[in-house]
Amino acid sequence: QVQVVESGGGLVQPGGSLRLSCAISGFSLEDYAIGWFRQAPGREREGISCISSEAAWTNYADSVKGRFTISRDNPKNTVYLQMNSLKPEDTAVYYCATGDGSTCPPNAYDNWGQGTQVTVSS
Repeated sequence: QVQVVESGGGLVQPGGSLRLSCAISGFSLEDYAIGWFRQAPGREREGISCISSEAAWTNYADSVKGRFTISRDNPKNTVYLQMNSLKPEDTAVYYCATGDGSTCPPNAYDNWGQGTQVTVSS
């Protein structure tokens, strides 16, 4: 059974940083792309980043480009999202999900975690 668990969220001041982790078990992580998403209250879920299976390709939403960095450690079955220069509008629940293929973006995302809350506020 595939299990996806996000962690690392919290309360941070504007301009601060957080690193989110996505631990995935029961899954051959090295063969698949992984995506990060977020959803703020009253807003639709937004795809913010994707990393291909061998980390050769990454992409980012314009809203986070230059501030967020996605990375992966396949032996540790973990994907990370380093978030710098955080803004209040980055406040959301952040989710990661496994793709159905190796490239970004995949055709679909199959397995989702429960999310981790990020709040940016002074």
